[in-house]
Amino acid sequence: MKSIQRRLSLGLVAVLVVVGLLLAQALLWVFEHSLREQIEVRLKDEAESLIVAMVRGPQGFQLSEQRLSAAYKRPYSGLYFRIDFADTTWRSRSLWDSELQPGDKPGLQEGLSQGPQDQQLLTYRGDYQRFGQKLVIYVAEDYTPILKSVRNVQVIGLGLGLGALLLILILQRSIVRRAFGPLENTRKQIAQLQQGQLNELDSQVPIELEPLVEQINHLLAHTEETLRRSRNALGNLGHALKTPLAVLVNLSSRSELEAHPALRKKLEEALEQIEQRLSRELNKARLAGEALPGAHFDCAAELPGLFSTLQMIHNRGLQLDWNAPAGLRLPWDREDLLELLGNLLDNACKWADSKVQLQLSQGSDGYRLVIEDDGPGINAERREDVLNRGIRLDEQVSGHGLGLGIVRDIVDAWGGDISLGESSLGGLSVCILLPSRRLAIKAK
Repeated sequence: MKSIQRRLSLGLVAVLVVVGLLLAQALLWVFEHSLREQIEVRLKDEAESLIVAMVRGPQGFQLSEQRLSAAYKRPYSGLYFRIDFADTTWRSRSLWDSELQPGDKPGLQEGLSQGPQDQQLLTYRGDYQRFGQKLVIYVAEDYTPILKSVRNVQVIGLGLGLGALLLILILQRSIVRRAFGPLENTRKQIAQLQQGQLNELDSQVPIELEPLVEQINHLLAHTEETLRRSRNALGNLGHALKTPLAVLVNLSSRSELEAHPALRKKLEEALEQIEQRLSRELNKARLAGEALPGAHFDCAAELPGLFSTLQMIHNRGLQLDWNAPAGLRLPWDREDLLELLGNLLDNACKWADSKVQLQLSQGSDGYRLVIEDDGPGINAERREDVLNRGIRLDEQVSGHGLGLGIVRDIVDAWGGDISLGESSLGGLSVCILLPSRRLAIKAK
């Protein structure tokens, strides 16, 4: 979402800069063009006033001093003229010893010409006829002050434009943040769904988000219903197959097969393998993976009941303890986690002398579950074998050797890791690392 806001801001900045530059350039051109038109009118009036100032004198044509502007008499005043006759040229006294460059065509000259004392001159040319004689009059005005004014306008306009751009960006950021507010709230609600704090998204959203929220809620309900039906179907299938298997096991133990011990042994082994494989595959198929919204494992709510059940099953004075951060919720299915922890804790209780403890914690890389007991433990070279389905190290303890195999299936399905080690209590330590949702998805 931040990326979208950033792209919107950058796009708005680019558009505003381009439009602002084009608009500023157009305004400056219009401003300067209007100034040139005013100066052209003024210079044309000056040229016509010079025509009027021409009079006949004792020595022929001459300019009447009374009709000339005082600016023409003051050196480098910024207002100059040049009059070209067929055989002579008159210059204003204001030019002093400088020359006024002639133009090629009548009217206001396009470019600026160099004047005295580094002045930039805007020149007007007029072709006239006076007393039957053709003449060309050039009138020029210093354009430097106007250039300075244009630059000042540019600087002021740039400052105002930057200020307006900054103000627009602030307003745009505020508007975009408010516009994306409902979407951000929806994102937070989705995160709460992942944490199991909500069962569905709030439907009170802007009309633009209503189809999205409705589809997500519909998908959640559909997924939950599909998983429920699948689990029921798998449970029914398991029960349906267990009965024929039990019949076959009973038949394999009948006296008729005592005369064939080798056949009986092979039949029992085959039936045991079928039962183990069926149990394993059914358990793998029913794994929910990451929990549906509202079905997360709440440690504070679930662990007391689990430990109470274990205390009743192993009623021999065991000290059972668990420790988890306040409010810790594991983002996996409740039934799967109860089976995982139930198998591990049940095995720990079978081997423990007096104490079993469970430690749960959450870190930046995921969740950590550690089950420890003070029993005899397992030799390092045999620990990996224990995780394999059906392997038992002591036939004197009740069980079928399937518990840790089921645990390993669950941990593998979640993209986690399980390891056996030496407990601080002196017995066996089972450590399970479960990645967070994003890490698990990336690993897959």
